[in-house]
Amino acid sequence: MYDVVALGELLIDFTPNGKSGQNNSLFEANPGGAPCNVLSMLSKCKKSTAFIGKVGDDIFGHLLKETIGGLGIDSRGLKMSSEVNTTLAFVQIDETGDRNFAFYRNPGADMKLTEGEVDESIIKDTKIFHFGTLSMTHDDVRKATKKAISIAKKNKILISFDPNLREPLWRNMEDAIEQMKFGCSVCDILKIEDKELEIITGYEKIDDGVKSLQEQYDINLIMVTSGAYGSRAYSKDMMVFKKAFITDKTVDTTGAGDTFCGACLSYILDNGLKNLNEEKLDKMLTFSNAAASIVTTRKGAIKSMPEIEEVEEYIKSF
Repeated sequence: MYDVVALGELLIDFTPNGKSGQNNSLFEANPGGAPCNVLSMLSKCKKSTAFIGKVGDDIFGHLLKETIGGLGIDSRGLKMSSEVNTTLAFVQIDETGDRNFAFYRNPGADMKLTEGEVDESIIKDTKIFHFGTLSMTHDDVRKATKKAISIAKKNKILISFDPNLREPLWRNMEDAIEQMKFGCSVCDILKIEDKELEIITGYEKIDDGVKSLQEQYDINLIMVTSGAYGSRAYSKDMMVFKKAFITDKTVDTTGAGDTFCGACLSYILDNGLKNLNEEKLDKMLTFSNAAASIVTTRKGAIKSMPEIEEVEEYIKSF
């Protein structure tokens, strides 16, 4: 039995790493991809995890498979394509640590995962199934994702969803919004950025946007992240807000939201989704905000996740 199984993209984030002797920009190849970032944080929280996806049968694909295996993430659901290369993302980081992405995914191997490659035995043996919208951008992988969701539903498994919107990867925003709404319609746990919430609901105020989602969908827990402005958790009639852990050592915000999501899922596994109260939501957000803050002080995501003890000490330092 796994604690969490995730499906989606696994790729290389090329992050800036100074200049060469000829003054050319240098990039560091960091393993990434939101679903596996989430699993990496869960592994640091001593949870058992597995990944379903596709990479190329190339140097980057083998690097990624080796990386997640080294982190304790079960990779038997990872397929390798001899026809399509591993997806690459080049990251541009500004002075605040925020980033823009240039994707090399036309196509990328993650887009080519098919229904027949989704192993039902992996999904039905988990407590939580997690996915995002990058596995909903194109037909093949969208069908594979919906098959996985169907398996999870059939086996009464909790479903976690993070839209993780990347506008350049969509044909148009109407399609992106449609798939984001689909994710909301099937999930029990939603982690969403404030900007994504506004896009999907049309409401600028976070409380109004969440109320709109609660009225339309049966989502047990909604977590809204606002970067340096903190995070909120909504469950039943409860709302808890926690400030972010602001640090002047931020170098790269890549994976901060995924770190937050993984830490929250770990807390839910330990405490149960139905037993959450304001005190527990406060503790969950505090730990998750701190873990996300630590990750922003490091480059990359999958290999940058903090240990539980490190997060606890970080909280004490504030």
